[in-house]
Amino acid sequence: MDNRFYAAPMEGLTTWLWRRVHHEIFGGADKYFTPFVSPNANRSFQTKELREIRHNEGLPVVPQILTARPEHFIWAAERLRDMGYEEVNFNLGCPSGTVCAKHKGAGLLSYPDELDACLEAVFTALPDLRISVKTRIGRHEDAEWPALLAIFSRYPIHELIVHPRVQKDFYNGAARREVFAWTRENTALPLAYNGDVTTPADAAAWDVPVMAGRGLMADPALLRRAGGGAPAARTELIRYHDALMDGYAAALGDEPALHKLWELWAYLITAFDGGAPYLKRMRKCRRLADYRPVAAAVLTGCPLAWE
Repeated sequence: MDNRFYAAPMEGLTTWLWRRVHHEIFGGADKYFTPFVSPNANRSFQTKELREIRHNEGLPVVPQILTARPEHFIWAAERLRDMGYEEVNFNLGCPSGTVCAKHKGAGLLSYPDELDACLEAVFTALPDLRISVKTRIGRHEDAEWPALLAIFSRYPIHELIVHPRVQKDFYNGAARREVFAWTRENTALPLAYNGDVTTPADAAAWDVPVMAGRGLMADPALLRRAGGGAPAARTELIRYHDALMDGYAAALGDEPALHKLWELWAYLITAFDGGAPYLKRMRKCRRLADYRPVAAAVLTGCPLAWE
């Protein structure tokens, strides 16, 4: 039984600060995957990308790369290897329409020959680097998956992380767990599961590594619970929130910090029974001084969903 649990990359949420706070308070994940870096012909990382890949000392972090150009992937992967990373992840799962229109993310799945050529170039150029792949099962329909899996199976992928939805689903409808079960019977590649992991039972349902994203944002102790540990205590949730609030405020200032916190609460509010009415009040706040008492009312006054 493989009881490893991973934290999925979520743009704007799973920042370097979030990773450090989560690891310290809730015991962390076996791997944290960063929101993607998107290399281009300029051959340089953006400032915000550098921030995410430079602040991970002591954490099990895997940077994720989004591109459809093998030469761009190879450049970024080599730079990341020079920075000390032993694994990089190829993003073939992002469902964003603007991303897919450029053949990136899940958009590349529509072009099997292009995908195959890209993987061939990448694995030829980087034989000594661990390269994992996070993918959806197609662009438009499940029927695309067997041919895509056959392509993936030709390469020494360190780990194939499968989110069993197609791109056009975005995050709607149920993840097709039966497709993942079929996948296990039809490839020798090391696999990990991602999709609709919202409870400890979901996270413990497979004997392969499991990656959680939205579920982990709603319950930051989810991975600990999946491994048999305790649910989040109220004191932990207060520490978690306050560390993020203070860190974002110090780094960004009031208004950008509030935007980060609104994103966090969109998921975290489900941990508190009766907390939903407070969301509107939080989003009306324009200063942290106004926001703090509203957040405190939820954190200290609302019953925890698992109590």
